[in-house]
Amino acid sequence: MALRIVASRPDPAIVTLPWSLPLEEWGEPHVVPLPRGLSRHVVRIVRLRDRVYAVKETVEDIAFREYRLLRDLHRLGLPAVVPQGVVTGRVDADGEPLPSALLTEHLRFSLPYRSLFSHGLTHDSLPSLVDAMVVLLVRLHLTDFFWGDVSLSNVLFRRSAGGFAAYLVDAETGELRPSLSRQMREYDVTIATENVFAELLDLQASESLSYEVEAHDIVQLLEERYTALWTELTQEEEFSADELWRIEQRVERLNDLGFDVDELDIVTDFDGDRVLIQPKVVEAGHHQRELQGLTGLHVEDAQARRLLNDLAAFTAHFNLGREDRSLVAARWLDDVYTPITAMVPPEARGKLEPAEVFHEVLQHRWFLAEQAGHDIDTFDAARDYIDNVLAHKPEEALTSAAADETAES
Repeated sequence: MALRIVASRPDPAIVTLPWSLPLEEWGEPHVVPLPRGLSRHVVRIVRLRDRVYAVKETVEDIAFREYRLLRDLHRLGLPAVVPQGVVTGRVDADGEPLPSALLTEHLRFSLPYRSLFSHGLTHDSLPSLVDAMVVLLVRLHLTDFFWGDVSLSNVLFRRSAGGFAAYLVDAETGELRPSLSRQMREYDVTIATENVFAELLDLQASESLSYEVEAHDIVQLLEERYTALWTELTQEEEFSADELWRIEQRVERLNDLGFDVDELDIVTDFDGDRVLIQPKVVEAGHHQRELQGLTGLHVEDAQARRLLNDLAAFTAHFNLGREDRSLVAARWLDDVYTPITAMVPPEARGKLEPAEVFHEVLQHRWFLAEQAGHDIDTFDAARDYIDNVLAHKPEEALTSAAADETAES
């Protein structure tokens, strides 16, 4: 049987991987000690030159189905791991067939939920994790994606301005449909609550999460946050004709949630006394796109909002409100953001993404100013943060293999 590799933008080095060995037997120099999460499949994370992949053994038909589905999600701009290829026709040294393999690009600075807790995450951060998962689920549902196996184990988290952004990492049970019924959405939410409840109990059993946490409260929060966000994004809203300002208010609320409104369906009654509006197409990443358009930086949406706020403060401080905003943004990038992030020494650059470092520097500056009773220079705050806070944080781009016993799905 001939080895077959189907890949998008293939890396020729993929051929050099030891495909004749079962994945569980792979080791150095290919396997790298990156954080990994639970999976029902054998998974290894490998480095090829300057690229890192997750390799998962599975059945050929399932591998191709998930590969194509992840490609569709990527084209739609949804937060999911990027598929790289499928390898079939594997045989061992005795000519016995081996499972097919799905390759996905490793999401840099992402962590499975178990690694987050092993890195010192406390139960106070659980609502942020729930919010990230809810936003991911709502975004998928808005594009008529049925997940079928919603769980913390099937998500990777990236830090985002003190909170988290969630990425789908396992689409094996998923399906893009012409339309998604209310019953299917409710099924996904039910599965999410059941799985998250079990995962929280498992964390408590392993002493990674305090027994003070009530798992019932967390899954109830998940249901409530999902309902609230879905309603805000999709509900019809009726008001009188002399309250047209509420249209702009609705759009602003959606922007505050990080969503763009591409289209509004506005209906008035016969005599114009009542107005009915409903968002028709809502797309996440409002702040991301605004910041990227101004600076070229591509960061998580909450990070983008924080950076835009600092840009606004910079604009006000130097009285640049009448200047071209893109020129002001370029000046802020050169004078503030780039020099601050460049202060991080090379040995500490695997701890946090630059945008998250910048966010934490701003948080640290506020903390120092509150202690001192006066303003603190941003660069002074950055030096103190790097020396006294960042230096003691764990690596998130690369961790020890011993700390992560399970496999990324």
